[in-house]
Amino acid sequence: MDHPKRQISHVIHLLTAGSPADQKDALDAYFLPDASFIHPLCRVPSFSYISLPFIGEINSRWVIWMIYRWYKILSPRIVLNVECDEFNQNSSILFVDIHQIFSLFFVPFYKSNVRLTTKLQLVHSAHDGKYYIQSQEDLYQLNEVVKFFWPGGATIIWLWQVFATGLCILGALMLAPITWVEQRHANSVNGVKKGFVGQGGGDR
Repeated sequence: MDHPKRQISHVIHLLTAGSPADQKDALDAYFLPDASFIHPLCRVPSFSYISLPFIGEINSRWVIWMIYRWYKILSPRIVLNVECDEFNQNSSILFVDIHQIFSLFFVPFYKSNVRLTTKLQLVHSAHDGKYYIQSQEDLYQLNEVVKFFWPGGATIIWLWQVFATGLCILGALMLAPITWVEQRHANSVNGVKKGFVGQGGGDR
């Protein structure tokens, strides 16, 4: 890529909505041969060329192509929107916020409305001055990833998260003396006298 922020939306659409040939062309053009891939449901470690019976010579980029092909088989029609992106030129990391509607072909009338953030580690080639994708990591909240395989599961996860928040509050209040001891120790070490946030979120 000459301009990662400008081009990444087009690349993502080729990978998710393009034909198998489009997907392979995009991977060959923008991913390194030994690129890695991390998703909550699968993982491709970085590796160079190895030979497999009946298949021939492959690398990790080829495996990523298989994942994208399977993704397209599971959901032949994907509606996807790249909502924002941020490129840190110093670290060569590109963050992309994605909103997609994923429909499993074997579950009629079910569509999962999923949001994720994709972290792309890029490398800058001194040979041609372009950026190539070294690794892709798809970051999902738990209530988002279950939408792929558990209709209604996001609601269950949401309720559990609210319940767990209540447990956090209960535990913090019941074990408040531990907080007091920790604060007194911090005050003695730092030589200052500090309180901490009291009830209602205001300083007391």
